[in-house]
Amino acid sequence: MASLILQRSLWKAVTHGLFCTGSSRCRWFSAKAAHDFDVVIVGGGPAGLALASGLCSDKTVRESVTVALVEAGDLSKIRDWTLPSNSYSNRVSSITSASRAFLEDIGAWAHVDQTRTSPIQEMQVWDGLSDARIIFDAADLPPAGSARHAEMARLTENLNLQRALLRHLDAVGGVQLLEKIRVESIQREDAEGGHGWPLVRLSDGTTLRARLLVGADGFNSPVRAFAGIDSYGWSYDAQAIVATLNHPPRGAFQGPNHTAYQRFLPTGPIAFLPLSPTVSSLVWSTKPSLAAALCKSDPVVLANMINAAYRLPEVSVRYLHQFILDAHNAGAAISGADICSEIAWRENSHQIPPYSAYTSLPSSLSAGIPPSDAMAIPPIVTSIQPGTVASFPLRYNHAESYLGEGPSSRTVLIGDAAHTIHPLAGQGLNLGLGDVESLLKHITQSVAHGGDIGSPSASIHWHCLLMVWR
Repeated sequence: MASLILQRSLWKAVTHGLFCTGSSRCRWFSAKAAHDFDVVIVGGGPAGLALASGLCSDKTVRESVTVALVEAGDLSKIRDWTLPSNSYSNRVSSITSASRAFLEDIGAWAHVDQTRTSPIQEMQVWDGLSDARIIFDAADLPPAGSARHAEMARLTENLNLQRALLRHLDAVGGVQLLEKIRVESIQREDAEGGHGWPLVRLSDGTTLRARLLVGADGFNSPVRAFAGIDSYGWSYDAQAIVATLNHPPRGAFQGPNHTAYQRFLPTGPIAFLPLSPTVSSLVWSTKPSLAAALCKSDPVVLANMINAAYRLPEVSVRYLHQFILDAHNAGAAISGADICSEIAWRENSHQIPPYSAYTSLPSSLSAGIPPSDAMAIPPIVTSIQPGTVASFPLRYNHAESYLGEGPSSRTVLIGDAAHTIHPLAGQGLNLGLGDVESLLKHITQSVAHGGDIGSPSASIHWHCLLMVWR
């Protein structure tokens, strides 16, 4: 193995045309020739950074495989990202125990700011019409001898995870980060009977020659387009509203804020995800017209609509939706007092007691012993953190294959480039990390056996590993 690594290192020094002055900083001898890399990753999102982080975490792979990651954005903004302890960004992900175990194995989880994560120990999901409810509790999981198995998942901001992956890359080295550089085109090298390596031409005039080209470049993947891989899918005709919510802490007679809530309304599910004792994250899937109206409403109005969406019967929730839409279409503004008055009238008409957990109005008992059903619904939202309300369209998309074939061989897809799904189960990022874990196993095994990591036969082996993981 040592001989193989030495031979590869000498070959790289002679033929790759680069001189490395540090673990991840290299300068080129020539700006015109194509620069060879064993792995070129396009995309610096969580999936791309996780693959780069995993490749550099293995000493044998790090010493024998050259890796470049191309990202059009400015990664320094993620590397230097910071917020006050009581403020959170609006894009969060639920990290499963399996995904966390993988991140721990490659050494990246140690760089995650644990104070900005929260365990999910229980999930309560119910139907908005029938109120039929199912509860998932981490206490029901079989013991596995690890602290992470005392929880169902761990919630964290996407930026917290991406920053951790970058910090791990900076600490370990071995990956050439090419940031603020766009991919201009991808072509096939005219060699090996038209089955040569992919040539990635960048906006700074550089050309990268990839033994294995990895597309981690999102829903509109240029790598997928180059490989000629078809995809199928559809729009859900829905928008997701995200926001960061402030609320009081749970009382002494209640459990901690470690429960995720999700109510399925006819217009779409609304999810309440815990981030800290007094902060949670909202993901509300609803119709595009209603999403636009809610996002343009006064934050006080939106906060009251969130409270009502978890508490009022569906018939009144539906009325409030139309109330918001009519005002929006007429160009009229609804005040916080207006929406509170409407909600109070509806709670009274439904005979919701003022001391019940299902009232969204202040109660004289709010500071005392909580009602018996207090843990059945989220805490009352008191405000929305400024600048966190946003909306994006929801869609499903799946690539016909994760592997390029024939002239498009030596190409694989991971993350959103391979599959985009609805966020209601919080599994999009975890699927991408599963792609990364299986691809990393394939590359590690290929290197250990002296194989060509980008060859079609090796890629098929990775695809088999992925199917086993799925």
